[in-house]
Parts: sequence; C-alpha cells; structure tokens
Amino acid sequence: MPEMPEVQGLADFLRSKLIPEDAPPAVISDVEVLSFSVLKTAGVPLDALKAGPVTAVERRGKFLIITAGGVCLVMHLAKAGWLRWSDALKPGRLRPGKGRMALRVRFEPREPGGDEPGFDLTEAGTKKSLAVYVVKEPGEVPGIARLGPEAFDVDFDTFAGLVAAHRGQIKGLLRDQSVIAGVGNAYSDEILHAAHLSPFANAAKLKPEEVQRLFEAMGAVLESAMANASGRPAAELKDSKRRAMNVHGRTGELCPVCGDTVREVSFADSSLQYCPTCQTNGKLLADRRMSRLLK
Repeated sequence: MPEMPEVQGLADFLRSKLIPEDAPPAVISDVEVLSFSVLKTAGVPLDALKAGPVTAVERRGKFLIITAGGVCLVMHLAKAGWLRWSDALKPGRLRPGKGRMALRVRFEPREPGGDEPGFDLTEAGTKKSLAVYVVKEPGEVPGIARLGPEAFDVDFDTFAGLVAAHRGQIKGLLRDQSVIAGVGNAYSDEILHAAHLSPFANAAKLKPEEVQRLFEAMGAVLESAMANASGRPAAELKDSKRRAMNVHGRTGELCPVCGDTVREVSFADSSLQYCPTCQTNGKLLADRRMSRLLK
C-alpha cells in the first residue's frame, strides 16, 4: 500500500508535471472512469475539473489531491492501487472493463498538435478498494474528515498522550489514520523495528523511555523515506521503497542490524514482519493464522 512518503513523492512528481515553473499550468481535457466502482461521488460533475487549470497538487494522509477548475480530484490508492504517468497517451478513449485500469486523466497538449500527457490509476487483485472523489473541498471526503494530525506535525507531548490513551497494540495505533495520518503497514513495521519494540506491545503500558524511542524512530524512518522518495519519477517509487525496507517484506532474510532471521506474523488479509532479537528479546510471535487453525 502506498503510504505517506510514496504519496508525497507522487504529489511532488505530479506538481512538477502539472504546475511547472517554466510553463503555464496544465489543463485537464478529459477524465475517463474505467471502473464504475472507483468514483465515490456524484454531487460535482467530472467536467467541473476541466473548467480551469491545475492550481495545486497536495497530499493529506495517504490521499492525493489535485485542484483544477476550482474543485478537487481526490484519490486514495488503497492497498493495491498505483498511478502511472505518460508524457504521451495514445489517442482515443478506452473501453471500461474488468482489468487493472480504473481511471484515466488526460491533459491538454503543451503545444498545438502535440502529445496529450496524463496518468492512469490502476489496481491489482480482485478486491477493488481504490477510491476517487470529485468534491468542492477535500474535507468533504469522509476519509479525510476522519484523519488525525500528520505524523510530522505531532510533537512529543501530543504523541505521548495519544499512546497513553490507546487501549490496544502499538502497531494498531501507528496504523490508525484517525490517530496519526500517513503511516500504514509497511512503515509501522519499520518504525517498530527502529524503536526495538514488539508490534504486539500494549501502547498504554509502554515505559516513558520506550515512548521516546518510538517517537524518535517514527520521525527518523519517515524522514528517511521522504528523502528517498523525493524527486523520483512515479515509476521508480515502489521499487525504491522496497529496497529501503529493513524488515517489512523481508521474511526469511537477515536483519541488517543484528543478523537474526526476519520473521512474519500472518493475518487473514495482511502480515507483519519483525526481528526477534531487535524487538522481542528473541521470542517468536505466534502466527495468528496458524493459531486459529490449531484451535
């Protein structure tokens, strides 16, 4: 799932394409909905996006927002969605179907007779969760209205209060968008590894020094990830994210910090990775999926 660093990378990349410093801003020429389930709003027509040039490209949590024609195109890539940019889309509309294509946005050529640039939103797998909204204000999107503060905007005292008030596992707190916006499954694994904390640790029972470690690890991991994503084309963001991971997605590999084997805990529709030596004093965590099968 694209998380805050990758979505910020996409926002920066699109901004460079759509609001360049040396040329007029781009103008949307067409929006093709290729998967009817992707569009979640009907109050603002798609054609409203063509009423004026792009004026802003922003990120809020894991939402990507393009403002054009005085309205907002808000996109959430969910678990398996992605954005593919093209400097020259092929002419002609596409036929809606059951493939990966969910949405295509075209922009007017930079010069008469030139190529039409644009991007596609795609989604792999059968579970279709990618969501697109056309609204007057981003806050009209329910997911944005529920977001907590951005991870980089939280000071230590606020963070410590959020941790103390959470009645559950610390990994769940890091992933809860209503508590802290932008962190998902991958970076929560990385943050907990950097903080030397078990993903199953009870948030409210963390010691003050553990909360301090967690806060510092969150800042360091996200800052490094943001720097890694900065300036990269959209096509390179996913691979650069994978290469930078220490434990997430590296089950069976060696921990780069201590050399222990990275382990995995599987759930019904997700998994987490951790290092026993770095995070659990050598204890192996029970695989939730196997535990249910053995009962």
